Amino acid sequence: MSEASVVVHAEPDVLAQAVAARLIVRLVDAQAGRGAASWVLTGGTIAGAVHRAVRDSTARDAVDWSRVDIWWGDERFLPSGHPDRNETQARADMLDALPLDPDRIHAMPPDDGPDGADPEAAAARYAEVLAAAARPGTAHLPHFDVLMLGVGEDGHVASVFPEHPVAYETRPVSAVRGSPKPPPTRITLTMPAINTAEDVWLVAAGQGKANAVKLALSGAGPVQVPAAGAHGVDRTLWLLDRAAATHVGLKFRSLR
Repeated sequence: MSEASVVVHAEPDVLAQAVAARLIVRLVDAQAGRGAASWVLTGGTIAGAVHRAVRDSTARDAVDWSRVDIWWGDERFLPSGHPDRNETQARADMLDALPLDPDRIHAMPPDDGPDGADPEAAAARYAEVLAAAARPGTAHLPHFDVLMLGVGEDGHVASVFPEHPVAYETRPVSAVRGSPKPPPTRITLTMPAINTAEDVWLVAAGQGKANAVKLALSGAGPVQVPAAGAHGVDRTLWLLDRAAATHVGLKFRSLR
């Protein structure tokens, strides 16, 4: 488990541009090392800004997008094409503009998919897709180079919410019922799956996230503050704007 590093940028727009630039370099390095790269997407406002920054970057063509696998950390269990689905937003903001291999875009099932409105079956189906792409020597999960997470004001990441039963889940993918944040039904990677990624990047902007960031970086319990339990195997990186970093000690952060 890696120790967390914190980088603080002046404002959300700068943060999004910096994360996009960092991501492009990370994907290029992954392809240089293994011939392919794998990126796990998150949803939310700052994620959308990052996706658009990647789309518009003059450096984006340094990545061979045909050799990038796209996964999702969580999804709102809604019909295909619903505007609130993370997939729909990511396609509009970035994916449809990149020369990706459609077979390497691994969206989580919608509620009008082959399993209908059964989120448990849909979660099991996504777990099967993950297992089919598993890296050598592992039974259940592919190689994740970068897994991005937004951070909720309550400290949730993906759709792992504080004190929710999913916070105790050990399977790699779980249905979430009774989410405290609408919509109530979701699918999510669980913390054990999240923590297999080489890099876990937690991206947060705005004063509303400041308390959650403080708790997570102060050693809070991962059930009470799931963001505290998110760790990359090689690197755990908190990428914040100045407002989200309000309560982060100066000795712990790097200003950009």
